[in-house]
Amino acid sequence: MNQRELPEHPDFLWANPEPKASYDVVIVGAGGHGLATAYYLAKNHGITNVAVLERGWLAGGNMARNTTIIRSNYLWDESAAIYEQALKLWEGLEDELGYDIFFSQRGVLNLAHTLQDVRDSVRRVEANRLNGVDAEWIDPKQVKEICPIINIGDDIRYPVMGATYQPRAGIAKHDWVAWAYARRASELGVDLIQNCEVTGFTFDGDRVTGVETTRGRIGAGKVALAAAGHTSVLAELAGFRVPIQSHPLQALVSELHEIIHPTVVMSNHVHVYVSQAHKGELVMGAGIDSYNGYGQRGSFHVIEEQMAAAVELFPAFSRAHLLRTWGGIVDVTLDASPVVGLTPVDQMYVNCGWGTGGFKAVPGAGWAYAHTIANDEPHELNRPFSLERFVSGALIDEHGAAAVAH
Repeated sequence: MNQRELPEHPDFLWANPEPKASYDVVIVGAGGHGLATAYYLAKNHGITNVAVLERGWLAGGNMARNTTIIRSNYLWDESAAIYEQALKLWEGLEDELGYDIFFSQRGVLNLAHTLQDVRDSVRRVEANRLNGVDAEWIDPKQVKEICPIINIGDDIRYPVMGATYQPRAGIAKHDWVAWAYARRASELGVDLIQNCEVTGFTFDGDRVTGVETTRGRIGAGKVALAAAGHTSVLAELAGFRVPIQSHPLQALVSELHEIIHPTVVMSNHVHVYVSQAHKGELVMGAGIDSYNGYGQRGSFHVIEEQMAAAVELFPAFSRAHLLRTWGGIVDVTLDASPVVGLTPVDQMYVNCGWGTGGFKAVPGAGWAYAHTIANDEPHELNRPFSLERFVSGALIDEHGAAAVAH
């Protein structure tokens, strides 16, 4: 398929049924994680009497608003394991789903600008190697060879002192990923129900038995939450709390340009990351806005600082025209790691807290979450990411790898 061609209109890729009276599993949230979970429930576990409920349109939340970076070079063993599983699934996803998602393994550079950056980055590279993750430390000259348009001069605020490099990392077309999962899940018998907001839950003692929605009550043998930043709201409706805070996260794109940026560049120190999409627009992001909120917009000063950093690193961008900006809602835990597992409510499960790394985890998180739902027990990949770790103190502190939007 030519990269400028559009796929078949998504309305024709899956059925849009009326909700049934009850399902074996009801998944709340039809973003990447919810759709992937439904697909793997059907494919891996034979559970097809599944409904995925979405209050708006399918994949219209963070799945439509992220910057599509995919990588697995996280510091701690637990994080590296689940993100590496996701990356391995990404590598075969087009063939498995039978749909073009434009997964491009163009590599990701994480820049270091200070001596402490260098120490932390080298430490992460060595940890990655111990976990079988492809990672290497490269000097400024090698950075320039991989990304010729980057400024490695010593006359900028934060000169480039080197970078970590993961060659297998890259990007994909986010909408097409969602459509691919939705199409295959629908073919396997999953009901995808849009414009159906969950307003409450029904219980029999400590066990959840269904959901109250704007389209009526729906019975459920099991309920799985996959609503990103709004998971805390749903959890409170169910009578428990999750330790997440929701923040706006902004991104922006430029007008179309010829392809000049061959890889993905991230800089935690100056809070900017840049890639170039398949059609030619520059896709950029920064850190989260500091305040809590559910607004899909952000502060202008974040954009201004982001642009200043981008133009310093990439002088060629100085005359590019900004086309549009937007915001999403990220759910951040205390240790910058997700929560995937059981909840205090019997037969209710939670998948949230991915912060700025939700898109890259879609296949791996959906795969492990489906196992958890089907067996009422976590998979070894997501067992460390339980709610109990906030009581036991077994935190997975990934702030060093995930403190900036990426």
